[in-house]
Amino acid sequence: MDNSKQNTGAKILAVIKGNPIALLLVVAAVVVGCLKDNFFSWANFSNLMSNTAVRFLIALGVSGCLITKGTDLSAGRQVGFAAVVAGILCQKGDYGSKLWKWAPEMNIGLVLIIVLLIGLCWGLINGFIVTKLHVPPFIATLGTQTIVYGISLVISDAQPIGGFQKIYTSLINGRLGSTKSFHLPYLLFVALIFGFLFWFIYNKTRHGKYMYAIGGNDVAAEVSGVNTTFTLIRIYATAGLMYALAGYLLAAKSGGASASMGQGYELEAIAGCTIGGVSTTGGIGTVPGVLVGVLVFELLKIILQFLGVNPYYNYVVQGLVIVLAVALDIRKYIAKK
Repeated sequence: MDNSKQNTGAKILAVIKGNPIALLLVVAAVVVGCLKDNFFSWANFSNLMSNTAVRFLIALGVSGCLITKGTDLSAGRQVGFAAVVAGILCQKGDYGSKLWKWAPEMNIGLVLIIVLLIGLCWGLINGFIVTKLHVPPFIATLGTQTIVYGISLVISDAQPIGGFQKIYTSLINGRLGSTKSFHLPYLLFVALIFGFLFWFIYNKTRHGKYMYAIGGNDVAAEVSGVNTTFTLIRIYATAGLMYALAGYLLAAKSGGASASMGQGYELEAIAGCTIGGVSTTGGIGTVPGVLVGVLVFELLKIILQFLGVNPYYNYVVQGLVIVLAVALDIRKYIAKK
């Protein structure tokens, strides 16, 4: 019995030691909740779930890149590009400021397919540059980030996009339950479905095993018969799909879109992954950990809002968290060596 208690205590201490940032932010949330009214309200919780859901989809895409010792700095701009395309195609046919006046009012399901195909293409381009041209992921995705942003500015004429079809915004912003005291946003279920799908892929499929093998030692993985090129291309292509889906949902959630939408989301996704235990040194990471990391990072934003912190300082705090999270990850890697 005593041994059982000791083992349980050791596990708890290990979790706390492994996620100090998450622990500190949860404690901060409890303190703020006790000091500020409505922090523990269902409306605030619902807002947290909706924001986390979209960011979680982006982080899922980034996670595969990080696990294989890569990264994807184009994530945020791809999200913005998808939002712009979805926004333009989902505008009402009789909207006075319709951007593409020649385009008919389109079915939102068809728009989703178009956006996903475009996202898949961007992901394949990233994967091709990394694997075939042997450009480091940091540089490759930094280049595509700029390209994607430039194209977004061109097709949107650098203008905000609005006038969406009602079914587009009402469906994405819909919720299960009609009372203010209890309701669950549809976005939550979308995130849970893809979270389970990625958990299954990472843990129960050959692709997942190959991914972790490449992250652990890409040379050894290739010698063992792993097709590293195809696996990496598939990882970046999947990431492109997730960014496209997130952009499609984000445009409807926000009720508008612009080329600047999604700016900095790649850093938030990387921070969320790192806080959640995805190692930047490769080979380590879980889907539940990514979810916890993204949730904690979104919780940080809400805490700062309730404390009345100047919005400009939010970037400073978030940047410090990102640096600290990566520093702790590197420290753990060095300690293991």
